[in-house]
This record gives sequence, C-alpha cells and structure tokens, in this order.
Amino acid sequence: MHAKAMDGADRARALEVFTAVVDLGSFSAAGRVLDLTPSAVSRTIDRIEARLGVRLLLRSTRALTLTAEGRSYLQAARRILADLNDAEQQIADQSAPRGRLRVSAAQSHGRLCVVPLLGEFVRRYPHILVDIALTDALVDVAGGEADVAIRFGPLADSGLMARKLGETSRVIVASPDYLARSGTPRVPEDLHHHNCLNFNFRRVEPIWPFRRDGQDFSLKVKGTIEANNGETLGELAAQGVGITRVGSFSVVGEIENGRLVPLLEAYNPGDIEHIHAVFVGGGNIPARVRVFVDFLVDNLR
Repeated sequence: MHAKAMDGADRARALEVFTAVVDLGSFSAAGRVLDLTPSAVSRTIDRIEARLGVRLLLRSTRALTLTAEGRSYLQAARRILADLNDAEQQIADQSAPRGRLRVSAAQSHGRLCVVPLLGEFVRRYPHILVDIALTDALVDVAGGEADVAIRFGPLADSGLMARKLGETSRVIVASPDYLARSGTPRVPEDLHHHNCLNFNFRRVEPIWPFRRDGQDFSLKVKGTIEANNGETLGELAAQGVGITRVGSFSVVGEIENGRLVPLLEAYNPGDIEHIHAVFVGGGNIPARVRVFVDFLVDNLR
C-alpha cells in the first residue's frame, strides 16, 4: 500500500518535471524552478522513458525536441496535473473557511448583538465574505435562502441543525416622563388605561402574558403605534410615547442609563425565549458555516 502511494506521488512529480522541461526548454531551467539539480531532472526524464519504452525528448546541445510520443504524453500530463489541482482546490474549499456566508438575523437582535461581533469575525477569517440580512421575516434556510439564520423561540421540526446561542426574557418598560404624565401601572389591569405599543406581526396578537399567585393569564392591550422590531418599540417608549413589552436585549442600554423603567416585574411570567443558530446539517457542513456558528456560541452566551 505504501509503495503504491509513493509510486503515485513520484509519477505526479515526474509529470511536473516533464512539463517544466518542455515549458522552459532545458533541464537546468526546470531544475532551478523545481529546486532540483540538472542531473536529477535528467534522471527523472530517463525513468519516464524507460517505464514507457519510448523516447519523449530528442536532446541536442542546442535544443530539446518533442517526439510524437512526447507530444501525446505532454497533453496527458497537462490534463492530469490540471485535474489534480482542481481536486485539491475543491477539497481545500470544503475544509478551509472561505467563501460567501449568508446570514439572516432579526432586526433588533442583529443590529444590537450580532453586527458588533462581525468586525472581529472577519479579522479572524479574512477569506469569508459575510452577507448579512436583518429581517424579522422567516427565511427558508433549507431552501437555500441563507446559510445561517438566528431564530427566537421554539423551533419547527424542519430537519435543520440548531445550536443554542443564548436566551432572552421579555420586559415591560416605559420612560420616566411617560409615567410622570400618565401614571405608573401597579397591576396588569391598569394597562387598559395606557398606550401600549405592540409588534405588528400577524402571528403575534396584542396580548401580554402575566402570572399572579402562580397562575398564568393574558391581557389584551391596545395602543397607537405598532412596529416590526423591539428596538423601534423601545425607542418609542424611551421618547415617552407609551408602554411596550420587548426582548430585554433590545432595551438593556436604555434601562441602564435610565431612559426606560421596568414595570410590573412582580407579574412577569418568566417566559424565556431561547436563541438558536439554524443551518443545514449533514456530513458536509462548509467550514465557513461551522466557524461562524462556533464564533456565535462563544460570543453571544
């Protein structure tokens, strides 16, 4: 087994030597390019001719001339070397992190949590082109619309691979200015008298969940503005427009600097949303997908 493998490697090297001799016109020139002595180049050509039983090159003091067999052998050598280079490049492309990486992330979470990480990622992997789309629409990963999508909440049974990136909770917030003007709700039912800013997703009704004395219940709320992402709702609340309920990640900065105040924490149902990266699995996950998901796991937890 080992002898055959070495023989194959020797033959590939011999093809390189032969084509270099023809292209450069002399044994010494080929030797300089391949880091071989002229005598080593000559021995290689001799071994090829001995194995084939034909003369490939006619040698004189002034020039090297290909025989008819030499021209046929040169065509075959070029084709074999090109095929070998193509095969090695294909394998390298599969294993090395390179190429276009299409990422889909929710608008708020993407802008606040994912985008700030991309600079470090591309510094680590400069041969990956990150193509990121921030959208709250569900893209079809299995159908090829994205390589990696970041999803919130329960995952559909789609056959996709998923890795947990973290989790987030929901928080009800309003600005101190709004509360000074409109009053602070003390129990969930007080929200009936407030301007509650909601998501406009069709799959999400304007119903906020609560827990009282261990019992879960929901309350239908209404307001004057709806939006498709928590960052916008949080900013509207910070401007004193109303009260909103959003993912805590989208308003953590505003809570820390006092622009927003958490409300009704005693009635928080503790509904945690898990965050996952989903992608097509199987035995041939591209390296660019693998390293990106690993990077998110390490930096978003």
